[in-house]
Amino acid sequence: MILANDTLIVVTDGDKLRLFRNKGHEPRIDLVEMPEPRLHLANTGSGGRHRSSTANPDDSRLREDDLAAAVAAYLNREALTEVFEHVVVIADPRTLGELRKHFQAPLRAKLVGEVAKDLAKHSAKAIEDMLTTA
Repeated sequence: MILANDTLIVVTDGDKLRLFRNKGHEPRIDLVEMPEPRLHLANTGSGGRHRSSTANPDDSRLREDDLAAAVAAYLNREALTEVFEHVVVIADPRTLGELRKHFQAPLRAKLVGEVAKDLAKHSAKAIEDMLTTA
């Protein structure tokens, strides 16, 4: 994948959010990690529609969906303020599906890629390598 300089890379799973900026010039990717933003967690994810049962014995799904909704809300706000021109979202398949439910048009217009992989706990180098081969 070729990314423009200053592209925002969002890496998340049900527990964690990491943000990077691409500081490399095309075609090189050089990710610089940014501070984790403060998210406003609320029961806004679709997890509120899931009931606990033997198939879903705890509240982890609710927490994961709420984090995904909070990440999407953050990205939607940032897309309106022109903080980034391009964004790539990397998330495990389930979280990516939940994120997509909350993406608004301004954010979708800036979305240049989605990767359905769980890389939130991987190094920046591993994420760079995956993006280079994608």
